[in-house]
Order: sequence, then structure tokens, then C-alpha cells
Amino acid sequence: MITFDTQPDRYNHWKLSFDGPLANLVLDIAEDKGLVPGYKLKLNSYDLGVDIELHDALNRIRFEHPEVKSVVLTSGKTRMFCSGANIYMLGTSSHAWKVNFCKFTNETRNGIEDASRHSGLKFLAALNGTTAGGGYELALACDEIMMIDDRSSTVSLPEVPLLGVLPGTGGLTRIIDKRRVRRDLADVFCTTAEGVRADRAKEWKLVDHVAKPQQFVDATRARALELAKLSDRPGGQGVALPPLGKNKIVEVKVDAGSRTAEIIIQGPTSASLETTADWYPLRLARELDRAILDLRTNYLDIGLWVLKTRGDLQKVLDLDALLEKEKSNWFVRETIGYLRRTFSRLDVSSRSIFAVIEPGS
Repeated sequence: MITFDTQPDRYNHWKLSFDGPLANLVLDIAEDKGLVPGYKLKLNSYDLGVDIELHDALNRIRFEHPEVKSVVLTSGKTRMFCSGANIYMLGTSSHAWKVNFCKFTNETRNGIEDASRHSGLKFLAALNGTTAGGGYELALACDEIMMIDDRSSTVSLPEVPLLGVLPGTGGLTRIIDKRRVRRDLADVFCTTAEGVRADRAKEWKLVDHVAKPQQFVDATRARALELAKLSDRPGGQGVALPPLGKNKIVEVKVDAGSRTAEIIIQGPTSASLETTADWYPLRLARELDRAILDLRTNYLDIGLWVLKTRGDLQKVLDLDALLEKEKSNWFVRETIGYLRRTFSRLDVSSRSIFAVIEPGS
């Protein structure tokens, strides 16, 4: 059984630190701490466990640190940013596992862009070494990319020439639709296994900035501070996200015989604003998100999800009106964002999903 609950003192692969308006997320993969046995996470490659930690870290930045305006993603390894998804993990995984892995990974990348668009967080990928496949796709999700110009590090999407598959988490879409790379250059880039070095990567718009090794750290910090000036995050006291523990709002009943899961959601009891992790909309988002991920990953044979609700409809409408009224409040804005990302996750869960409206519910 895979759990999606974690916290910074349990991270194996990410180091999260704060420096005024900056948050630093350092990818430093522990080779022997793969989520399941059978492979080593060499060359800063990742598996599902790495993205579970990243998902948690991003939410903690959003809610616990409203003073953070810019996030720097970089590597703790020498000459290697990230080599992408671990090929041995993929080779030993079932088709269903690979689908869920790529889906969750892409949702995390989408969450970075969602936070940039709606939450005022700006993201800078600091590529301090070779960056390939899913590692470059992670960088593409950021607002800007800084690359070290050491004459050996490259960026690449080598899936087509090396594996005969398309990049799985948005790489092709983002270089064309987001970075506006010329299509002929994109064709060459995506069919060249060795990738391109910093000077050409900048010329082709694959990265935004390059810096020599001696200036790379200072240039990264300076650019991150410039990006922070574009943020409208207010600072102030954050809201801690303690472990969820037992569900209070979302109840899940699994019937293996009928391959059915009932997801029963209890409605709110009040429509007041509480700046705590137990405020109903935030608690709902966290519990429903966990339920969706748990069902998608641990109950592959459950093909039908039935959503039911219990509670007072008027209180739901009142709380909905409160969310609209207070949406300029940073905490409410982040909560709405969490709900939006959770409902998006539900949309792509590849199950038959029915909402049942019952008398008196």
C-alpha cells in the first residue's frame, strides 16, 4: 500500500530550505531509497516516491510560507541536475503503475504552473548539470530556466531516439506551446539523444539564462530575487499542515466484490472563515485528494466510483459565497487552488465516476 502522506523530516530525496522571499528545493536523490525494491535511483533519477515528496513540499510552501515569493529548484549532485524517470523502475513496473506514475508526475508539474498563474509563486529551475527526459520536463514547468555553461552539461528529451516513446509529462507540449521553440528546432532537439549544451540551448529558447560555473550560484539567486518582485504574495503568518490522521469529511467504502468504491462527503457545519488546517474547504481538499490518489494507486481493480454527499445544502451555498467574497485573502486563494487541483485530479482518474443525488442528502 502506497501512502501519499509525508512531511519534510521524512523526505529522502528533497532538501527544503528558506531564505527570506526565496525557497530552495534541492533534489538530492538517495539511490537506495526507491519506493519499491528492485532498482537504484542513480544519476538523480526519480520514481513515484520522489514526486510524492515534491507534491508535499509545494503545498507546504503555499500554505506554511506566505513570505515565499520565488522557488528555486536545483540539484544537490555534482554535474547532474536530473536524468528523469528511473528506467529500471519503469522496466519492472506494470502498465497500470506506469500510467498512474506519469499521471501523478504530470499533475505535480501542472501544479507548479497553477501556483505561478494563480498564487503569485514564481519558479526558477537552476540546472547545475546534465538534465534529461523528465528532469528537463520538471524544468519546463518552471517560469524560467537558468543553465550552467560548463561546456559539458546538456538538456535533452531522449525518449524518442533511445526508447521509442514520447516524453510522458508534457515535454513536447511545453517546448512548443509554452517556450515557443521553432518546430524545426524542436524536431531536431527531440530526436537527438545527446541533447544540446548551454549556448545552443539558449539560442533555441530551450533555456532562458546561462552562467559560467563561477557565477552560477550568484546569478541564480539574483534572478530568483528579480522574479520575487513579480509576486503579489503578502507574507505574514503561515498555516501549518499537520498530518491528516483519520478522515473527518471524506469516507471511502471499498467493495472488492462489486469493484465499487463509495466516496461519501460530509458537508460543512458552518460558513465562517477559519485560518487553520481544519477549515472545512482546506480539510475537504486534502482528504479528497488523498482518497483519489489512494484509490488510483492501491485499488486498481475498483472500476466504479460513486460520489455521495451528506449535509445542509444552504451551508454549502453560504460557504461557496464566502469563498467568492474572500478570494483576495491569500489563505482563501491557496485553498481554492488546492480544491481546483483536486477536482482536476478527479477529472483524469480514468474510472467510471457517478454522482448520486439521493432524497434528503
